[in-house]
Amino acid sequence: MDKRIASADEAIRDVTDGAVIAVGGFGLCGNPENLIRALHRKGVRDLTLISNNCGTDAKGLGVLLANGQVRKMVSSYVGENKIFERLFLEGKLEVELCPQGTLAERLRAGGAGIAGFYTPSGYGTELAKGKETRELDGRMVVLERPLKADFAFVKAWKGDAWGNLLYRRTARNFNPMVATCATTCIAEVEELVAVGALDPDGVHTPGIYVHRIFRGAGYEKPIEQRTVRPRPTN
Repeated sequence: MDKRIASADEAIRDVTDGAVIAVGGFGLCGNPENLIRALHRKGVRDLTLISNNCGTDAKGLGVLLANGQVRKMVSSYVGENKIFERLFLEGKLEVELCPQGTLAERLRAGGAGIAGFYTPSGYGTELAKGKETRELDGRMVVLERPLKADFAFVKAWKGDAWGNLLYRRTARNFNPMVATCATTCIAEVEELVAVGALDPDGVHTPGIYVHRIFRGAGYEKPIEQRTVRPRPTN
């Protein structure tokens, strides 16, 4: 039952070239920073990353793009990364764009064992090309398939040795869905607490989904776009 691992580097020991990795986070919020840095150090290549976005040029998953480690991205939003744009236009990065809500549901479906679902999102657009469509209740809908990964990288606020996780506010974002969709889920937490310290009714991800857990360190928690009000003139 004890799923504690000493470090991020040990946690990704069996991640190899060509792995499919689902990664939590939204922008730069709730990113598994330690796992991303460990993946960068290890240098594995030809990765397929499933994540809402790919960070920025120098933060988040963007560091893996800049290092030439990513072959394909499955994402919803990619507008903050110029390296992403350049690699895509040069034909060096395969991209599968997915509406944000559909991406979340495909991840959830992957964890729940759902073979597919219909959604009106994307119907009549390039995203629906090659996919089954039909009319349901008077609306045209598109069949979307679940997303599954070899590894899931998630970041939580608190966790225990059994892998139970508690996320903090908006840093929860895609992490709960990501945690369920992979063969091996690796969680990094800010606080690693004793078993029983978390209120069972408040656990966001049950430990049954988590295979390895460690306490992260050196969190930068960068802000993607800082917006402040003008200073009053009087």
